[in-house]
Amino acid sequence: MIRLIELIGRFVEILWSTLMSFARELGKILLLLCATMKQLILPPFELKNTFKQIIEVGIKSLPVVVITAVFTGMVLALQSYTGFKRFNAEVLVGTVVALSITRELGPVLTGLIVAGRAGAAMAAELGTMRVTEQIDALETLATNPVKYLIVPRFIAGVIMLPSLTIVADFVGIIGGYFVGVTVLGANSSVYWKRTWDYLEITDIYNGLIKACFFGASIAIISCYKGFYTEGGAEGVGKATTGAVVLSSMTILISDYFLSAWLFK
Repeated sequence: MIRLIELIGRFVEILWSTLMSFARELGKILLLLCATMKQLILPPFELKNTFKQIIEVGIKSLPVVVITAVFTGMVLALQSYTGFKRFNAEVLVGTVVALSITRELGPVLTGLIVAGRAGAAMAAELGTMRVTEQIDALETLATNPVKYLIVPRFIAGVIMLPSLTIVADFVGIIGGYFVGVTVLGANSSVYWKRTWDYLEITDIYNGLIKACFFGASIAIISCYKGFYTEGGAEGVGKATTGAVVLSSMTILISDYFLSAWLFK
């Protein structure tokens, strides 16, 4: 009996410690977000750094986004055709591909890719600057590190995630069309007619709203992990891993709530 009480006590202690750690992390992220939003509207504006981050986050992520989206559309068309053929509903393949890409797969996959590529780079770069005391040097020179380092990355994330999502939507639908018409022999006119009959503009811009939120989440979480890095080179590695994991979890969890809100 005493052993059981000890086990319960240890479980409660671990659970409480985990909840407190989560609350502290969330509080720090929200405080950093508030500081970022404040510095976002205050001059001077770091245009050079912002354009540099737009290239890092958006342009350099474009090839992997395109490859992922086109093959996602292709495999989605293939699997949809195989399943719908059992019910003589092959004409709906284009509709399923377009709705799935624009509503869910486009923004979510793009967010995960950017989190793994650009988010990790943000955390590693800021973490290295922290452990080598470069951020402390900026403060010594009366330069606001949030303004100089985090705001450009935040702007780049919010701008480039929707832009990359638009590209992913387009090439994903084209990839589905290629498989559906060229490989599986569907009628081209019927494919496009069914696609445009059921695809609404709200499906597209609601997906872009998701992408904006994902971009902001990736930027602020990755910057937070790098900005508060401790423990030298080992700490930089942990910060990079933590940024990717936490950003990915945030995207997948928030996707449900955003979908329930936007597509109800």
